Amino acid sequence: MPTECSAECFDFGIVEDRPVEAAFDGGLVTSDAGALLLGATDRAIGMLDRFAGCFHDVRRANLIEHSVATLVGQRVFAIALGYEDLNDHDELRYDPMMAVLAGKLVARREDCAPVAGKSTLNRLELSKLEPTRYHKISHNPVAIRNLFVDLFLEAHARAPRQIILDLDATDDPLHGEQEGRFFHGYYDCYCYLPLYVFCGHHLLLSKLRCADVDAAAGAVEEVARLIARIRACWPRTCILLRADSGFARDELMTWCEANGVDFVFGLQKNERLIAMIEGELAQAEAKSRRTGSRRDASRASCGRLATSWSHSRRVVAKAEWTKGEANPRFVVTSLRRNAGKAKDIYEKVYCARGDMENRIKECQLDLYADRTSAATPVVLLDGLCAAVRAAPDRPA
Repeated sequence: MPTECSAECFDFGIVEDRPVEAAFDGGLVTSDAGALLLGATDRAIGMLDRFAGCFHDVRRANLIEHSVATLVGQRVFAIALGYEDLNDHDELRYDPMMAVLAGKLVARREDCAPVAGKSTLNRLELSKLEPTRYHKISHNPVAIRNLFVDLFLEAHARAPRQIILDLDATDDPLHGEQEGRFFHGYYDCYCYLPLYVFCGHHLLLSKLRCADVDAAAGAVEEVARLIARIRACWPRTCILLRADSGFARDELMTWCEANGVDFVFGLQKNERLIAMIEGELAQAEAKSRRTGSRRDASRASCGRLATSWSHSRRVVAKAEWTKGEANPRFVVTSLRRNAGKAKDIYEKVYCARGDMENRIKECQLDLYADRTSAATPVVLLDGLCAAVRAAPDRPA
């Protein structure tokens, strides 16, 4: 006969003056205890307090329940934990872990939870440059952009000899009739086209753009801003820009040459470039057939003068024969011959940019940076929590 248990809890007596009971209601629990590590990380670098300092709050202090610092921290921590939608916060505001992270276990008012719900957070994300009657929290976009770079600079005990800045554009798919939507042929979808700049694991820029622009659109202005701030702190550090062929634009390369910044950019192949390495391709084919290898390669470097460029620049070519056919690759660079062999420039310098793809995947897959569900392309918090990853590199 099945046992019928109606007891709500079981008493196991007293141990060291404390009652020991077993209950089955679960109590108030959380599945996100790992957030305590994120909280400790933030306390080490003070990112959220500094991010909150980028906002201006004109609300009456005696009437508000949730401060800007609490709102910002709640939103960023939730994204890092996998709760990318504002709707999630109608449940999260009762989560004890979110209350611990906010440093506020109990609300001051009986009709409020310790942290905010979706409506309050929505007003934060829709804040304007100047406070209004209905949006009394405003933000400083310049301070927000500079925060990424400042965290990067502070993560180093001393100035490095050289840094490499990786630039890339990627898709941010749209779902619905969002403002500024355009169809991008390469990604085969309606999307935005954000511009990312990384230095190793550090995110320096995440700029949301419409998809009707070139991949390098606005890159000169953003690179100039980033490098000016870096050089103000590290004047002797050598800086190298690295990107694919979408950024091999004369305007960007000319700016780099005028400002003492080196670059290595991919270069789209064409008939003229391929003709310049016909000899190397023939040697690679002959060696491949002689050895029976499915892959062999030789390298060469050459100067090229194109009508779309203001002057000739050094081009490094990779003459490769793979899977029975030619597979030539090209990069354009400002690095001189004494800076390294053509083979090293392509394989050790340029090909290493593939690691940046992992950083973008982390933003999109781990931090849900591709969930831009707002009606307009003004997203204040897009990718910001990625800066938390800089904390382990901060010197003691």
